[in-house]
Amino acid sequence: MKVSMKVNGQLREADVEPRWLLVHVLREKFGLTGTNVGCDTTQCGACTVLMNDMAVKSCNVLAVQADGAEIITIEGLKTDGQYHPLQQAFWDEHGLQCGFCTPGMIMAAVDLLKHEAQPNYAQIRHGIEGNLCRCTGYENIVRAIRQAADKM
Repeated sequence: MKVSMKVNGQLREADVEPRWLLVHVLREKFGLTGTNVGCDTTQCGACTVLMNDMAVKSCNVLAVQADGAEIITIEGLKTDGQYHPLQQAFWDEHGLQCGFCTPGMIMAAVDLLKHEAQPNYAQIRHGIEGNLCRCTGYENIVRAIRQAADKM
């Protein structure tokens, strides 16, 4: 099957098998390796992207389900050479260690801040609860999201 989707503002097409997952098409067909494959079972959130302006775990979306959709990946957040405020805040607040969960965590936070412009700490923790980090203990991640919310 041929699928067509707008990825990071650019129309992309790929021939896919009906069983292929969106995460694999993004990585292997489109070369967007910022979206990580962590578990393939929706448990970790490392593959989180925005699909039609909503955070989704791309390991739980078939590529054929994304046909006609608008997808934003971590690579699509940087504009005009400038990091998105969340990307910058994760850097400033050291909201990462190994970095594996970071793209999915940031994409979940983008979705959170669209719905709650000034979230408190409990709302932030709730907003990222579907994304696992095995390194940081989450405190700097929460601070980074709070800082980005203040700047946005």
